[in-house]
Amino acid sequence: MFVVRCMKKVVIGMSGGVDSSVAAILLKKQGYEVIGLFMRNWDAALNNDIMGNPTLNETICPQEQDYNDALKVCEQIGIPLYRVDFVKEYWDYVFTYFLEELKLGRTPNPDIMCNKYIKFDMFVKEAKKMDADYIATGHYARIKDGNLLRALDDNKDQTYFLSQLSREQLSNVLFPIGELEKTEVRSIALEYGLVTASKKDSTGICFIGERNFKQFLENYLPNIPGKIVNIETGEVVGEHVGLMYYTIGQRKGLCLGGNQDRLFVVGKNLEKNILYVSLGDDNSYLYSDSALIDTINWIADYKPDRCSAKFRYRQKDNLVEMEYVDESHIIVHYPEGIKAVTPGQACVFYDGDICLGGGLILEVRKKGEKLWYL
Repeated sequence: MFVVRCMKKVVIGMSGGVDSSVAAILLKKQGYEVIGLFMRNWDAALNNDIMGNPTLNETICPQEQDYNDALKVCEQIGIPLYRVDFVKEYWDYVFTYFLEELKLGRTPNPDIMCNKYIKFDMFVKEAKKMDADYIATGHYARIKDGNLLRALDDNKDQTYFLSQLSREQLSNVLFPIGELEKTEVRSIALEYGLVTASKKDSTGICFIGERNFKQFLENYLPNIPGKIVNIETGEVVGEHVGLMYYTIGQRKGLCLGGNQDRLFVVGKNLEKNILYVSLGDDNSYLYSDSALIDTINWIADYKPDRCSAKFRYRQKDNLVEMEYVDESHIIVHYPEGIKAVTPGQACVFYDGDICLGGGLILEVRKKGEKLWYL
């Protein structure tokens, strides 16, 4: 006797936040058979510091609290929740990348690699074992005709973080809240009385959460203090605590007496361990007019000569021209200049609402030359 399954099965990543909670509700309302899957990607008791000591010092690990919240939500809406362990994979593919980029003086974005290697790779493989027809997440994004589109809520759009995914990875993926404003998501959660309805959005490093960044990194990378130099005069104006703690354009955390309100980071010299700052009102050092992009990934099935691009998540769109060097490298030109384009960050390409793909910023240039202080 054959059993016919009428409902399509969706395995949804339950993070313990309000977005995935409401995404699960919407899927159930649409008639899917919904199964929750919680990813355990970090274990402070296992991921030791550089001295081999466990870094766990919380009463309850933040991720354990997230699991408890996800479990309560699944019980409230009547779907099962399973748990899968990707601690080793997260360390190998995401956290190691994060540390190596910091060692090189760059500003990495681990959320992008987490999506590429964990949420839309390891997670998908696990969902297939459960005979899933689709996978779903609580990302603010949309898919139409095989293209990745920005979310309706432009302020919450997360396509920037999905830019390293392949077209194949995005097949059979559902983004249930992509058509909603964040306020609507909160409203639905309140309507259903979910425990996550008023839970604040997660920030910090993907799956590791909000921590004192300096204290956290001290567990894995040694601090190497060095000189802070005024790029305009060459004068040593202070001492930094380690280049990895600073990013281009940063103003906060640089206390040099009465100058701190006017101070911003403009560059790093990794070889000499120097942090360059500007103490004047002239921020021309922060501007570049082109950048070399590597780790290129195309989601769309075409490559434009001109498009818009974001060089940071919250940044507005910038019109750029593309110079194709080879399959792995593009020089992106923006002659009018853009502020604080930073090595290690993602450059993501758009054609209107369509996210074309993106790459990682390898070099920042002005008038065709790599900026010597970056």
